[in-house]
Amino acid sequence: MRTHDNSPDADVDVAVIGAGPTGLTLAVDLVRRGVRVLLAERGTDLFAGSRGKGIQSRTLEVLDDLGLASRFLAAGGPYPPNLPWTAGTPGDEFRMIEEAEPTESEPYGGSLMLPQWRTARLLRERLTELGGEVAYGHELTGLEQDAEGVRLRFAGRAGSVRARYAVGTDGARGAVRRLLGIGMTGGTVDPKPMLVADVRLAEGALPRTHWHVFPGADGGFAALCPLAGTDDFQFVTAFPEGTAVETGPEAVRAAIAARTHLAPSRVTAVAWASAFTARAALADRFQDGRVFLAGDAAHVHSPAGGQGLNTSIQDAYNLGWKLGAVLAGAPEALLATYEEERRAVAAGMLDLSTRVHRGETRRGKETRQLGLHYRESSLSEHTRGADAPLRAGDRAPDGPFGDAPGERLFDVFRGPHWTYLAVGLGRTPDEVALPFPLTLPAHVRTHAIGPYAPYGRGLFLIRPDGYVAWTGSGEGLNPEGAVAWLERHLGAAAHAAPDGA
Repeated sequence: MRTHDNSPDADVDVAVIGAGPTGLTLAVDLVRRGVRVLLAERGTDLFAGSRGKGIQSRTLEVLDDLGLASRFLAAGGPYPPNLPWTAGTPGDEFRMIEEAEPTESEPYGGSLMLPQWRTARLLRERLTELGGEVAYGHELTGLEQDAEGVRLRFAGRAGSVRARYAVGTDGARGAVRRLLGIGMTGGTVDPKPMLVADVRLAEGALPRTHWHVFPGADGGFAALCPLAGTDDFQFVTAFPEGTAVETGPEAVRAAIAARTHLAPSRVTAVAWASAFTARAALADRFQDGRVFLAGDAAHVHSPAGGQGLNTSIQDAYNLGWKLGAVLAGAPEALLATYEEERRAVAAGMLDLSTRVHRGETRRGKETRQLGLHYRESSLSEHTRGADAPLRAGDRAPDGPFGDAPGERLFDVFRGPHWTYLAVGLGRTPDEVALPFPLTLPAHVRTHAIGPYAPYGRGLFLIRPDGYVAWTGSGEGLNPEGAVAWLERHLGAAAHAAPDGA
């Protein structure tokens, strides 16, 4: 177990407030690094509704690194084609979401459907395996910070908890952002109020082979989507502006009957329901001293296009390795790159989800989030030519590795370590070699592969979150540049071996 340079009165290294998918992802990533975490949740259990149900390709790559991709794929399923209905008569099916086949460099082709409650439970399962837990019944009421840490107080609990750092993953209406006094800038995407509910239908009421859509003359469309891996459907409908939306079981049944050809009796159960108005808003800042915002606490999306949950999970993935590095001795300045990198991404994803909601763009390649990059980040150092296929700040592609069938670069990257990769630098086209005798820290693993077009010929220092930090050509440039990068940005942590795998 790594020894952290804790302040004398620190109870934990990091307090994470809110056990949704963002908080759970962050806790998983921190615990596997040997970080002492308090994951505080004000409720008595995890969130019970579907809400976000799309897992995008890049998020599946994150889950792959956390040891969870196979479980998610087994629990979920692909999005079905859409089937429009008019007066009880089906029309011609179509696809709202563009399909994408897996490729060598992008192994998770399309979107996976999985209700949010199951996403949370799979993450909790992984957290438990790693020795972590959720502290239920912890409602945050007070937060003060100083130069050494953060003190947190919880309703109905004597005393306080002292943490080196704290992260608010408690949603748009959560306590952390409010206690910090950080504003959120944005507005309404669509003034029509909406209802979302998880319902059970009588056998044969609708086939589970399609995502059923019911256009409404007053703009009050409805949709019933079979939730993969469950017996439920997600019901979504819009109401005219100004409507007071009720969420009780009978109100949900009445809404389904009014907007589809199904009688109320065909709805056999209503497991969960919520009313909302689609908004897009961005926190004015993601960091205040030793406290950070992630997920819905930092950005609120329209559900269209499935960007909110995915952007949130990737917030946690970006912040996790940086907190771990600073706790191990890296300069505190590294933490400022969290807002530098993620706030720009969140702003772009807010724009995308708004355009999808308004029908201005399709749910296509952009929504899969594989093209997101940090090229402009202060952490990205590109020393190859401008025409190189892979630049510092880009996502590191997957690909074949070694002689064993099915062995992949993602197998090499998986874990909290860094990777130093040489591509196509052998003396012959077929030779696989890491030709430079480098002195690298223990937590940087060195590997070499033959020529591979998505990378191009060169050297690559790959961050724990799967993005390229530094690139070198290996010709006429100092291959020790990777060592210099680590020394500059990680300091003492450059020589600290990470826990976990």
